[in-house]
Amino acid sequence: MGTSDPTLLPEPARALVETELRPGEGLRWVGQPIPSRMALGGLPALLFAVPWTAFALFWTWNAAQISCPNPNSSLEARMFPFFGVPFILVGLGMFTTPLWLMRAARRTVYVVTDRRAIVLRGSWFGSVTVRSFEPEKLGDLSRNQRADGSGDLVFGQDVKVGNRGATRLVDYGFLGLRDVREAEEYVDALARRAPRS
Repeated sequence: MGTSDPTLLPEPARALVETELRPGEGLRWVGQPIPSRMALGGLPALLFAVPWTAFALFWTWNAAQISCPNPNSSLEARMFPFFGVPFILVGLGMFTTPLWLMRAARRTVYVVTDRRAIVLRGSWFGSVTVRSFEPEKLGDLSRNQRADGSGDLVFGQDVKVGNRGATRLVDYGFLGLRDVREAEEYVDALARRAPRS
């Protein structure tokens, strides 16, 4: 649920809001994504981690069985199984993707002021990513609402380019909200302040 009182936010999120507001800027609404909802975005990585990690463990075990029992094998041969360790670590990292997304959600704050809509993302190292949307940038909103009232208020889409040149569209806006219609009311009111051409 959103609020107009930033003191109801947990401390790291409250500090993000207080430092971002400009002098004279009036706060209308603040909210955060549902951590468990954001964790669902990590399910593909978690599912991919199962075969990846299983194969990495299998390969490393077999390499150890082949090279280590022979006392006459060279140092290089005995070191060969350790090449599987980075792949095992990557797999374990993929298993924890939902956890990292939940933690990131707790450091994300959505803000509507009398001048702009803001997405604030704090990092583990103290840096902050700020994305501001003036009223004229909020004309084409899309609300994706679930049966329980939660959902996403999409401002637009970014084009993401993968490492092999493949592109995909990624939604941006206020994502994973508990009450998406409430947020939409505040963002709509801000969008109506845009100058008419």
